[in-house]
Amino acid sequence: MDDIDLINSVIKGVTASRDTAPSAALKQSIAKIAVRETPIKLPLIFLRKNSKLRHVEKDVLIPQIMRDRAKELCSDKVQAFTKCCQETGLLMVVKCRQENTALKDCLVGYYSDPLFYEECKTEYLKQREEYRATGIKKKRQKITSNV
Repeated sequence: MDDIDLINSVIKGVTASRDTAPSAALKQSIAKIAVRETPIKLPLIFLRKNSKLRHVEKDVLIPQIMRDRAKELCSDKVQAFTKCCQETGLLMVVKCRQENTALKDCLVGYYSDPLFYEECKTEYLKQREEYRATGIKKKRQKITSNV
C-alpha cells in the first residue's frame, strides 16, 4: 500500500466511523503514519503550488523578512547608531540625530523598494513551499543588534 492509498484509507475510515468508535484497522493505519521516518507523499490537494498570499503573509511575514534583510544590508549604519547611543547615554536624542537619519533613510529606502519586496516575497514563497513539502520549519537567524 503506497502513501496516498494509506492516507485515503485513513480519511475513509474517519468519515465512515463518525458515530462509532474507531476500528482496529483505522488505529493501525494511523499508527503506521505516526511512526514513518520518511515524509508522506500527500495528495495533490495538499501540495498546491499557488502563490496567493493570505493577509497575515502580506502584512506580517513578508515585511518581517524585509526588516531582517534591510537590517543586514544597513548593518554599518545600525552599528554606527548603536555605538553613538551607547556612548552618549541620555543625550542620544540630540547627539545621534545624524546617525538616526542615515539609518532611517537606508531602511526606508529598502522598505519602499518594490523590487526588494518581490525578492522577499519570492524568498517567503520558497520557504513556504519547502515547509509544505517536508513539514520541517526553517529556523530564522536572529540578528543581534540593539536597534
